[in-house]
Amino acid sequence: MNITIFESNEALDRQAAELIARTITERPDAVLGLATGSTPIGVYRALISLSAEQRLSFADVTTYNLDEYVGLPPAHDQSYAYYMKQHLFDHIDIPLAQTHLPDGMAQDLAAECVRYDQMLENQPIDLQLLGVGHNGHIGFNEPAGQLVGGTHLAELEPATRAANARFFEREELVPQQAITMGVASILKAKHILLVARGADKAEIIQQALCGPITTAIPASLLQLHANVTVLLDKDAGKDLMQHDSSLHLVHS
Repeated sequence: MNITIFESNEALDRQAAELIARTITERPDAVLGLATGSTPIGVYRALISLSAEQRLSFADVTTYNLDEYVGLPPAHDQSYAYYMKQHLFDHIDIPLAQTHLPDGMAQDLAAECVRYDQMLENQPIDLQLLGVGHNGHIGFNEPAGQLVGGTHLAELEPATRAANARFFEREELVPQQAITMGVASILKAKHILLVARGADKAEIIQQALCGPITTAIPASLLQLHANVTVLLDKDAGKDLMQHDSSLHLVHS
């Protein structure tokens, strides 16, 4: 596991974008796993700038998102389909037919999970971008005694819904369910890029990356993966730096 802690969020975002761009440069038809929420917005902004500067083409790239809310149509301004168009897809040259999210409006949600899993089997992910929740969830894989390996319907924990309430007018409008990639699907990615920022993530990051591997902290399963890059801002990385004296801030 390669961990870098940055003095500035701008440097973090630039490094994440450069890693994604390098993947595309090395393989123009790369398959990318993408995340949503507040954490990746700066990464996507840096990637848009980087792709324009370097004339990087997404024309042959395929993307798969981690999750989508159940019950929100793609045109809803809080759906993840809307988020991806707003923050990335509308600003690069990727054909929308090559961008994939679970269908949260599917009449048969179980069949939709099977369909999405089959697509992931047919197009393995080269690089998966991840954030992490305050309770250690990745995607919408919430802490539990057992975790589901494949794409599945997830019941969102109250803490997760509360954390996402800032994007909605009222907390009760936050959907109670989502379709999410499972942990096995995530761990099949050839390269995982975990990004976290903020002091409120410091404790869970330290537990996930340095503590025991447990389904009570789904992000701890990343310790089992052979190729994980972790990019943190100084606030999210402060507990790790206390735990491991070899880690230090990168200033640019």
